[in-house]
Amino acid sequence: MTINKQPGFAPAASPHASTAVHTSDESISAGETSIPSQGEMLPAYHARPKHSDAPLPIIIVVQEIFGVHEHIRDICRRLALEGYLAIAPELYFRQGDPNDYADIPTLFAGLVSKVPDAQVLADLDHVASWAARNGGDASRLGITGFCWGGRITWLYAAHNPQLKAAVAWYGRLVGDKTLNNPKNPIDVAVDLSAPVLGLYGGEDTGIPLESVETMRHALRAANAKADIVVYPEAGHAFNADYRPSYHEESAKDGWQRMLAWFAQYNGKKG
Repeated sequence: MTINKQPGFAPAASPHASTAVHTSDESISAGETSIPSQGEMLPAYHARPKHSDAPLPIIIVVQEIFGVHEHIRDICRRLALEGYLAIAPELYFRQGDPNDYADIPTLFAGLVSKVPDAQVLADLDHVASWAARNGGDASRLGITGFCWGGRITWLYAAHNPQLKAAVAWYGRLVGDKTLNNPKNPIDVAVDLSAPVLGLYGGEDTGIPLESVETMRHALRAANAKADIVVYPEAGHAFNADYRPSYHEESAKDGWQRMLAWFAQYNGKKG
């Protein structure tokens, strides 16, 4: 099979929509880097304001199932314009390249399912340490993630006690457990050490509203500092402006809620 690799976006994410947003890097510094992690060099994309003297609040951006492609890089650039040091690490790099897969089922079976949560969480710790050594403020550490990364965001909020804030976009909350994925977000509701905002679509066929309500009950029972917002007209991946699933009204509201959450709990530039 010949894979049509459209520049910038993962092949498995096709068809690509004309609504894709591109954020200019004119007033920011952005590019690729490598981060020492668990004996290897972890590839990552980072973006920050071009002129910044004081240490910046940090946002780790966790990829969708498709890896760190153009949409995730653009999320980093958008956050840089808001005054953050944003870093998106390539969390599949040991297991393979998502650009080698033409569709979601084969991408999941051939690559994503082989990535252990423990490996991912350890890599994210090293990303946080790198950011603190490269212009970031270790006392203002936040994380956000989308789809696959939304689930990881919940897990990381229960993993790193230094984390100040987390925003999870349509991350799976319950499901089958495997050796690589031994826990779901609902299992760690009692262990959250940072405030978490969850953003979900009411029309998401992969994350039923029943599971969202189950998570809400678990969070209340744990007395966790968390909030879940459901957009009734949005489906899965409603923030993915490069895909037909994009729901502009919900995406824009979610983005503003995310910025307000980080401003409240993780601090702004200045």
